[in-house]
Amino acid sequence: MQLIEINKVLYRKRLNIVIVCFITALLFLSLGLSSVIINFFGDLIIENAAGEMEVNNFRYNILGVILATLACAAILHQIKNSHFFKEIYYVWCLKQLHNKIYRKFKKIKLAAKNEDVDALTIMNFYYHSRKQVYLLDDNTLTIPELDKDIRQLNEVANTLNLTLTLSQFDESLLASY
Repeated sequence: MQLIEINKVLYRKRLNIVIVCFITALLFLSLGLSSVIINFFGDLIIENAAGEMEVNNFRYNILGVILATLACAAILHQIKNSHFFKEIYYVWCLKQLHNKIYRKFKKIKLAAKNEDVDALTIMNFYYHSRKQVYLLDDNTLTIPELDKDIRQLNEVANTLNLTLTLSQFDESLLASY
């Protein structure tokens, strides 16, 4: 995966639209599907602890929410490659890649201390891509620490006479850690 420039304003606008639409669709689909399911299968009358009879359709409501969630997920899956969703899907994939790297980061960091070029390449990509995501998500609290990590990595690369570029990174590098 290569880093691409993202228009932050456009990304945030589209992400907010997707979030609002997803929540709205989930709400109305959940209510609608739950109502339909209860209409066909509902009115399960049970006796409560006080000996009174009450209607319990909780499981049908949960089924409606689950079906609505699956429907919304299917819709998101269909539109993930659309032009409108391009930036959002890119950032989502980048965050998934961050999770993969993070799970192996202790081993990668240890290998980097032993001057492993692949580990240094992974760390370079990881730091720069995290900075991009943090800036897009307005998570500026940790950027100074991330900048410090980038400077330290660049110092290590300079002492080893290495030129680290973001284009050197490939996800297959993670397989060896």
